[in-house]
This record gives sequence, structure tokens and C-alpha cells, in this order.
Amino acid sequence: MRPQRLLITSFALFSSTAFAFYLPGVAPTTYEHGSIVPLNVNPLTPVAAGNNQLRSVISYDYYHPAFRFCRPEGGPKAVSESLGSILFGDRILTSPFELKMGVNESCKSVCEPKPEYKFDKPSALFTNQRIRQDYNYNMLIDGLPAGQLYVDPSNEKEFTMRGFPLGELDEEMKPALNNHIDFVIQYHEPAKGKFRVVGVIAQPYSRSDTKRNPDGSASCGAEQGSSKFYINEEGAQTDVTWTYGVYWSESKTAWATRWDTYFHVYDPRIHWFSLINSAIIVVFLCGMVAAILVRALKKDIARYNRLDSFNLDDLSGSGGEAEDGVQEDSGWKLVHGDVFRTPRNPLLLSVFLGNGAQLFVMTGCTIIFALLGFLSPSNRGSLGTVMILLYTILGFIGGYTSARVYKSFGGESWKRNIAMTPLLIPGIVFATFFLLNLFLWAKRSSGAVPFTTMLVILGIWFVISVPLSFAGSWVGFRHAPITPPVRVNQIPRQIPPSTTYLRPLPSMLLVGILPFGAIFVELFFIMDNMWFGKIYYMFGFLFLTYTIMIITCAAVSVLLVYFLLCSENYHWQWRSFNAAGASAGYVFANALLYWIRQLSFGSFTSGLLYLGYSLLLSFLCFILTGTIGFFSSWAFVQRIYGSIKID
Repeated sequence: MRPQRLLITSFALFSSTAFAFYLPGVAPTTYEHGSIVPLNVNPLTPVAAGNNQLRSVISYDYYHPAFRFCRPEGGPKAVSESLGSILFGDRILTSPFELKMGVNESCKSVCEPKPEYKFDKPSALFTNQRIRQDYNYNMLIDGLPAGQLYVDPSNEKEFTMRGFPLGELDEEMKPALNNHIDFVIQYHEPAKGKFRVVGVIAQPYSRSDTKRNPDGSASCGAEQGSSKFYINEEGAQTDVTWTYGVYWSESKTAWATRWDTYFHVYDPRIHWFSLINSAIIVVFLCGMVAAILVRALKKDIARYNRLDSFNLDDLSGSGGEAEDGVQEDSGWKLVHGDVFRTPRNPLLLSVFLGNGAQLFVMTGCTIIFALLGFLSPSNRGSLGTVMILLYTILGFIGGYTSARVYKSFGGESWKRNIAMTPLLIPGIVFATFFLLNLFLWAKRSSGAVPFTTMLVILGIWFVISVPLSFAGSWVGFRHAPITPPVRVNQIPRQIPPSTTYLRPLPSMLLVGILPFGAIFVELFFIMDNMWFGKIYYMFGFLFLTYTIMIITCAAVSVLLVYFLLCSENYHWQWRSFNAAGASAGYVFANALLYWIRQLSFGSFTSGLLYLGYSLLLSFLCFILTGTIGFFSSWAFVQRIYGSIKID
């Protein structure tokens, strides 16, 4: 299960970085001729079939009892993994495959036939169903995923896709199991007699005539014309012989660039078109904001200040005719006594803003780390691990922001603010994740996060993040509140009826679509990589997209608040947050559209998991973009009302 995969100078630097620059996350392993090269196994995962639709999101452990795969002597041993790797569904285990550096093996049996390796009816039905759902083997040789070569038809460029099929459907749509694998392993020789693995290609076959000989050798069947191997579903047990071959070939590829063949984008021009489109939106919005700030507001401020001087002149009995026809009967200055009035539910808004600031900094730092190459794909799960650790450490920022905002709102329930900031949003996320994880446990999926890992996450949360948030809140409450530039009237001003486009729902729909329009192309690539098990590495484009989204959220929020204030509506706090956060609604709608076009789930659990994780990601997007919109609007309101003279 890979729901979370997870969400990173100049244009030349960004574009070059996007095309496979990274710093190695682990040190290379050097082998001598004949030394053992480890082959580890990872869970079997569903992939898109020829119709380009994913049929499931549930992964299964390689040694799931129904698969009847050979086990190593003494049982499989777990390979140590990072926290992010576990959360993303990796369960790496040792295997009985024996690979020796530089030693070719044309045919070798994986293990001796045993009764527990025979397929009975339940295991046959289970395995054949996984073949129909296009499940893939996932194996790692020296940490490098075994995959298959593909050719991009647009430019005839070869690239490697991780994994290889568990089986195939014949002409009659009958599932055939791939029981023989040929590994073609490329190695590089940096020094005489020293070898490093730099490429792994797997070629699976379904052969009914494979067998293990009494002397321990194996017969792998004919390469051409061999009949396929079918598992009997009618009740009789099916014997299976697992075989493999190993072929070594020298390559000029250096170890540091061995992952480059896994990095492929079918049409990079789409990214550039998306960035150009988003940049045009940003330029247009920034132009509108600049026009308001430089022209409209400048004229408004000068007019209001001029009106104040006329009123002073009237006190001395002169100047009454100085500005004929100028009346202070409309405009944003009329609500100066109410614009900084405490919003409804200030506690909840401050908690949202604190967590949003925490998410904002965490996301930016993660993308920058990935952009600089510190999150190498060779260090599995590093992206998820860094995100969790950053969010934990940045609890201080969340607590400080929430407390400072709440104090500026004039809130008095400071104890509730301190407690809710580190518990409410993370609690919602953890509870949702835990409930969805229960369905994975029920399905015996390898993607189910172990209970011990859940306890570790809770420990990190309560031992590190919560105390840091409390410390940030304590510092925030000790600081002086952000004082408004004008006084707040005791009696609230009546708000006149709003035009249609300034009402809550229409304004949210109008404002929310623009930030989404800036990110939707990159969002498609992220979802494609997350659900289809590909490797996302275009962090240069992601950094630019994230920057454009920030600018877009800020610009549209400022425009909305300006129009609200001009219509004498001073309830801008929640409106700015909800309007910018409405882009999350479009993110969720896009996820539903993606489900219709790219996915074809055959079970209720897969659909529920996809829907649940999509809702969770959309909720976090709502908090993030809403926070950007609020603080941009707050800075704007502080600036314009600090520029006028108030009697």
C-alpha cells in the first residue's frame, strides 16, 4: 500500500535538478568475484495493466501463505527499515535466491519441493485473483529494484519500471503464474577485481515443464514453445517448481547514477506548459493586486485623508465648499472600527493557523531538502521520515503561531489553546489513519502499519512534538499581541447585503479554483507516482509549483478581502481562510475524477482506502492554503488601515 507516496536559484538550476540530480543516500557496496550479492523481497503490489487502470491499492507480503513462495532456511529475516519506509508499506525480507557476483546461472531451483509449497483451492483462488488484478513482484538486488525495460514511443528512450508481473492472462483470459525468473544484472568495475551492481532487469516466464532433479539441479523448460503454468482452482493440489537464472553483464554506468534509468517523464514539456500557465495566472493576479495597492488604495488613502482635513477645517468654520461632492458614504474606511473585531470561534481559527504554519514550513523544508538531493531514492523511506521528523520538530512554530494569533484576537481560554494546538489536527489525522489501517489489517495486507510502529509514532508525538508545541505556546503568550492600527468600536456595524459573487459559497468557488489551477498538472504527476508505484523526482518543478501556489493563494485572498471591505463586510478572517482553503475541495474533486479515469477497484476496501486517504490529503491542503490566505490578508489589512488617518 503506497497511499502516501506522499504533498520539492534559477530556472536553469531547477530544470537541471529535476532531471535526476541527487546525493547518494547510502555508501556503495563493493563485491569481489564470486561473493554473495543479497536479493531481498518486498511486498507484491498492484500496478496498472494494459488498459492503464489500477485494480487495487492493497499490497501483500511476499511470504503471504497463499502465494506458496519458497522460504529461506530458518525462515525469512526482516531487513532494517526507516520509519518512512514502514509507513509507505515496505516490508523488506531476506530470500532463498543465491546470487554470486559475476557467476552466471542459466537454471537453478529456488528450493526443494515441500508439501507447504503446493497450491490448494483457497491459495489457488487467491493467487489467480492477484494475477487478474495485475500484481507485481518487487525484489531488491543490492538495494536496487528489479524491473523491466520499457521504451517511450515519443522519443524512443529506454527506461526501467520497478517490479515485474506475478503472472499473465492468456488468450482465453486464464491466469498463468510466472514461476521462472531470469535476472540480467549489470555491474561496474571501478577498480580491478572490485564490482558494484548498477542495473537489474527481471524477465519472468510461465513454464509448466520446470522441475527439480534428484541431484539438486533444475530443468527450467524450453525457452521457446513451452506451455504456460496454470494453478488448478478445482480442488486438486498443484505442484510448482520455482526456478531462476542469473546473467551478469558489464556496464559503464557509475554507481552514483545507477538510479537514473528509473527516472522518466513521458513528456517533460507538460511540466513547462504547466509552469508557464501558472506563471501567467500569477502575473495576472499580481498585476491586479499591484493595481489595487498602487492606484486604487493610494487614491482611496489620499481621498480619506483629504476628507479628514476638510472635517477639521469645518470645525473652524471654513472649507465647507472645498471639496464639493466628496462624501464618505462608502468604501473600506467606513469599517475601520470593526475590521479588527474578534472573529467567530477565535480558538478554532488560531489552532488551524498554528497547524497550518507548521505544515507550511515543513512542506517547504522537505521540498528544499529533496531539491538539493538529500533525499536519495536509494535511502528508502527518507522522504516520509524527514517529513515526520520535521513536523515533529516544528511543533514549536505551531504552538507559537497559534498562541500569538489567539492572544491578538483577545482570547482568554489560553489553556485550551495550548492543549488543542498539538492535539486537534494531528489527532484527526492519526485517528483517520488508524481507522483506515484497520481495514488493511483485516485484509492481512503488508501495507498495514504494525501496532508497534503506531506506538512509536505516538511516542514521537507526545514525547517530542507536544512538549515543543507547549513551549512555543508559552513563548507566544509571553509576547505582546499584534496590535491593530485602529481602535475597535464597542457597537458592531451593520453589514449591508452582499452581491452574489461576494457571498461565502460563490466566493470560495471563485477564489479556490485559482490556486488549484496553478498546481493541478503537478498534482496529477504526484498522484500518478503515488498510486502507480513510480518514483517522483521532479522536485525542481515541484518547488516552482509550490512557490506559485503560495503567491496565488496570497493574491486571491487579498483581492477577496479588498472587495469584501469595499462592500462594508468586515468578517474577513474566516472568509480569507475558507476561500483560499477551498482549493482543497478542487483537490478532492480531482481525486474523484482521477478515480473514474485511472482506477478500477474491484473491492470495497480499495475504494474506501483511496477515498479516505484522498480526504485526509485534501484536509491538510485546506489547512495549508487557508493559512497562507489568512496571513496574507491580515498583513494587507494591517497595512492599509495603518496608512490612513483616523479621528
